[in-house]
Amino acid sequence: MVAAMEISGNASSVHSEGRKAHKLMDDAREAIAFNLGCLPQMITFTGGGTEANNMALRGLDIDRILISAVEHDSVRSAAKASGKLVEIIPVDKFGRVDLNALVRMLSGPKALVSVMMTNNETGVVQPVQDVVQLTAKAGGLSHIDAVQGFGKRPVNFGLIGCDLMTVGAHKVGGPTGIGALIIRDGLVVEPLLQGGGQELRRRAGTENLIAIAGFAATAKAAQLDTYKLNDTLEAALEGSVIFSDGVERLCNTTCFAMDGMKAEMALMNFDLEGIAVSSGSACSSGKVARSHVLEAMGVAPEISASAIRVSLGWNTTAEDIENFIAVWRKLNQRSKAKAA
Repeated sequence: MVAAMEISGNASSVHSEGRKAHKLMDDAREAIAFNLGCLPQMITFTGGGTEANNMALRGLDIDRILISAVEHDSVRSAAKASGKLVEIIPVDKFGRVDLNALVRMLSGPKALVSVMMTNNETGVVQPVQDVVQLTAKAGGLSHIDAVQGFGKRPVNFGLIGCDLMTVGAHKVGGPTGIGALIIRDGLVVEPLLQGGGQELRRRAGTENLIAIAGFAATAKAAQLDTYKLNDTLEAALEGSVIFSDGVERLCNTTCFAMDGMKAEMALMNFDLEGIAVSSGSACSSGKVARSHVLEAMGVAPEISASAIRVSLGWNTTAEDIENFIAVWRKLNQRSKAKAA
């Protein structure tokens, strides 16, 4: 990204500085395409995952939109704003899509099915290939939100076989404010932004060259591997409910309920100890509300009210985990003493 700052040209300009910028962007597109198993021209750079999700759900000529009950708010809101009929696919107690229900719902007018690869709150991995195959068989289109999966598990557009896919950089240490929508060849998606011919006329506006360079660097980096750290953390959470435990989840996400302590109090206490954790979605700014994900999973309100989410990153260390466990035990003992 620092090297990209030295390039002052606009990638759409034909002068030498513009050509340098264009080459950097082409190289970045090729690196990301190689990582994702798609063609470079399928990649449309956006201002992040939210914009890419909106472009996917609001730019297609379809009759209905089917989304799972545990989707990110950017998908839920984009589906609502599309003006199309929106139907909710139920999930099981682990938060996985009910495939039998999806089959029943696919009978009818042409639908776009949007299902996330991995959940941002629980980390649960969805059966996206089954979703894509069932959707294609019914004549529908499929969109996979892979923002949480990118850089943490294999994400291959070609192997999954979906029509559209959203990815972003910042969940694995890349820059914020940069994402991409992968669009299969031949599929027409109406642009959200008008005013220029950039990105094959799919997304107007001068490209964020510096962030794109960082996105490419993220794509070239090793896949996040925090399984051992996560196992150590979860083994110490005795007496807590770990949501979606027992099914495949991301290597860095643990959502659990602290017995006898509301989420708001847990967040404040952890923060005072220098530990940043979350409750529900990190995009629900300034409030701690009941998680729609846990609600869809059938979790009782009194339990979900105590749910917090711990996410490990590219720079998390064993010492960080030890510190978290020590603080958690102190808070847990304090909560039990107060209850007694």
